[in-house]
Amino acid sequence: QVHLVESGGGLVQAGGSLRLSCAASGIIFKINTMGWYRQAPEKQRELVAAITSDGRTNYADSVKGRFTISRDNAKNTILLQMNSLNSEDTGVYYCNFKRIVTEYWGQGTQVTVSS
Repeated sequence: QVHLVESGGGLVQAGGSLRLSCAASGIIFKINTMGWYRQAPEKQRELVAAITSDGRTNYADSVKGRFTISRDNAKNTILLQMNSLNSEDTGVYYCNFKRIVTEYWGQGTQVTVSS
């Protein structure tokens, strides 16, 4: 079992920045993928960014060049630095831990960008 705790959401003006953090605890296998998904009102949950345990990253086209995902394997933590935020970035951001066919989700943290 893996438990994920997210922090760092909040309200920010358009053009501003936020940093999200997710800490994983429990039975952590070294080889895994962690990432962030978001869900806007009345929309499906979508991948924002993901990073493998060996540092390979994947970003949604809409956040490339603005968001940066990183991880600290020793602390089982990932960070999402979000810059140049706009109203379309508003939503609930969920941390995700994935290994082979098993995945876990955090409780979500709200990000609201005001225009």
